[in-house]
Amino acid sequence: MALRLVADFDLRKDVLPWLRAASAAAAPGGGGPDILENNYESLRILNIERNGNVIYTYKDDKGNVFFGLYDYQTKQNEHLYTFEKDLQAVSCSVNSERTLLAASLVQAAKEGKRNELQPGSKCLTLLVEIHPVNNVKVLKAVDSCIWVQFLHPHVESRPLPVNHLLLISEEKYIEQFHIQVIQEDGNRVVIKNSGHLPRERIAEDFVWAQWDMSEQRLYYIDLKKSKSILKCIQFYADEHFTLMFEAPLDISLSNSGFKLVNFRYDDIQDQEKLSRHPTLCVFTNHTDYYVAVYLPGHFFHLLNIQHPDLICHSLFLTGNNEVIDLLPHRPLQSLSGSLVLDRCSGKLYRALLNQSYLLEFLWNARLDCEKMALMHCVLSCGRDPWQTEAKIIQWISENISACHSFDLIQEFIIASSYWSIYPETSNMDTLLPYSSLLTWDTEIPGITLVTEEIPLPLMKVHSFKGYWEKLNANLEYVKYSKPHLHYNNSMVRREWLSLISEEKTRKRRSMVYVRNILDNAMKVISNLEARSAEPRLTPLFQEEDNHQRLLMGLMVSELKDHLLRHLQGVEKKKIEQMVLDYVSKLLDLICQILEASWRKHNLHPWVLHFDRRASAAEYAVFHIMTRILEATNSLFLPLPPGFHTLHTILGVRCLPLHNLLHYIDNGVLLLTETAVTRLMKDLDNTEKNEKLKFSIIVRLPPLIGQKICRLWDHPVSSNIISRNHVKHLLQNYNKQPQSCVMDKTSFSVEFLPLNFLIEILTDMESSDPALYAFEGHDNVDAKFVEEAALKHTTALLGL
Repeated sequence: MALRLVADFDLRKDVLPWLRAASAAAAPGGGGPDILENNYESLRILNIERNGNVIYTYKDDKGNVFFGLYDYQTKQNEHLYTFEKDLQAVSCSVNSERTLLAASLVQAAKEGKRNELQPGSKCLTLLVEIHPVNNVKVLKAVDSCIWVQFLHPHVESRPLPVNHLLLISEEKYIEQFHIQVIQEDGNRVVIKNSGHLPRERIAEDFVWAQWDMSEQRLYYIDLKKSKSILKCIQFYADEHFTLMFEAPLDISLSNSGFKLVNFRYDDIQDQEKLSRHPTLCVFTNHTDYYVAVYLPGHFFHLLNIQHPDLICHSLFLTGNNEVIDLLPHRPLQSLSGSLVLDRCSGKLYRALLNQSYLLEFLWNARLDCEKMALMHCVLSCGRDPWQTEAKIIQWISENISACHSFDLIQEFIIASSYWSIYPETSNMDTLLPYSSLLTWDTEIPGITLVTEEIPLPLMKVHSFKGYWEKLNANLEYVKYSKPHLHYNNSMVRREWLSLISEEKTRKRRSMVYVRNILDNAMKVISNLEARSAEPRLTPLFQEEDNHQRLLMGLMVSELKDHLLRHLQGVEKKKIEQMVLDYVSKLLDLICQILEASWRKHNLHPWVLHFDRRASAAEYAVFHIMTRILEATNSLFLPLPPGFHTLHTILGVRCLPLHNLLHYIDNGVLLLTETAVTRLMKDLDNTEKNEKLKFSIIVRLPPLIGQKICRLWDHPVSSNIISRNHVKHLLQNYNKQPQSCVMDKTSFSVEFLPLNFLIEILTDMESSDPALYAFEGHDNVDAKFVEEAALKHTTALLGL
């Protein structure tokens, strides 16, 4: 299933063998293990402490209540205390030093099951010194149930002088006791002034409360004049606690009854009744950024809590789907820290996203919304990203045209780049794009999306760390309607187009600025090559490709400025490295997609030559490259240097001439100097090749076209060179009065228009040779123009 439950603890395997051994040692006759087996039904989990230790209980054949502890770190069991009375344990907690035990017990009913706290029954809340076992103090003796919980330090350190114990009552109040301990006679720990323990009332008149064990937070709903207010208190082991926020709820809970969550093993409720009705299970996992909501046999939802604004990032499975019917139908209790308690079996699980299953499900997904959600879910897992990316790329190559609601390649590049850098800092979700989509308008079966405005929580504290810092940042972001902070390449697009325009007009700005941009690109390429474990199969990064390097360097510059503006307190060097990693990741993902296609179709180096017919494999790679280009163009992302050269070469080999020219004219194929140079050298001057070469040359930018024409010894190239030379000279021509009588002896051909043109060119060249010399063409002059014109005219006339 999409959710994998990994057993962290099992009463039958981790506790029962130890109890049998202890019983056997205590009963020389050998009856101990049999007696324990008969009382195994009473063996159950009572509490899981913040440090992972499990507290459990069972009743022996005499009705005595046994408390034990399973150490999560050492995997060892320890006997804590035994009450030699026929009682039923409700709750138990042990301080971090294991010197004090708090327990809540009620009178046991017949047949080993406790009653339902009918009038007249008593609940005893006891505090016991257990290092060594010594005094027992009664904290409460009331008719309602009490649950107990010691506070634990966030970091295990030296013993605390004061321990703090929470008491949660069914009478709708919460108290905190402060218990000071001292050492006597060596290591003996006793309670100081046990007759007068300080205590304070934390909350009262609440209708619902939930305990977050791992972070020691108490969430509860307070009723104020029929209004429901959600409050949160953060507890610390040093007695200090803080009300973190208040949030009004637009729901009425006055008649909903009383409910406690995650305070205890819920034995009060009738387990048989629970098993007859479906139980909604909610699983959290802070590292995976998802909440799983599961109703056995009905639905399974993976809710993306990191990006709730796009519903397509959450996975919704409903109906008779076999995927949603794989978890046990027994009541499961979701604890904090991704822990899940199976009450019936006595097992403690850790809930993890099943990455291998999600990948398998991705291959079989039919709906675009499922594909989107699964891709993001798999990438967010963070386990073995290289292998995960390789499997997703394989899926994309097989389903390149299977999605209609979004671009697979585009979404993969953006999402994978985002998740690769997200752990570096907690604010990346507001600063970097995590999806290629801004909205999702396609219907998701079984889901109705309704947007409502709700009151925001009122934060009571303004100095935050960790979870609270993130929560407060999100609230501030929403409260003040800050502009969209996600980085985009709009500024890069404008600057890049400006630089290209300057290059064409030869009026480029400061060379220092351009050099810095190109240096950024070199850092990206060096960073990328350092991360590449194997040599590349594809011929990328083998040419300068200044246009892509400019785009790459500009993106580094703009993204760095963007993060520096919004990541206050983060070192500049760290931000610079994050930016290099991010841009390198973008390029690397493009290379990975192309490498996977290259490897799949087993292409060889001869693909770079024009004197072969294209194979079906080359058609497939050309198609993938075209889709990559479409994906990156709309986001204005850089491509690896050499990409356009390879794409053009494959285009020439794969496409008929009219299709090829259509691709070039519409910007799908970008003619590079490297690709056209190779074309001119590899192809001979057959009629078909001449037509191809001429069609290519006339579409080249002027600067590249001038260079390429020199490589092709052909009347067509001579004609183009001549035209450019004449155009260059006549741009600065000022008509001067001339004699109408021409000296015909200097011309070998009686062709008056040509003779007149040549005379003008000759005069201009002779007047200032340095000014009018054609760049790089010392042998281009009026004579060359005349010969080219005559050859061209002769060819046109068929002479």
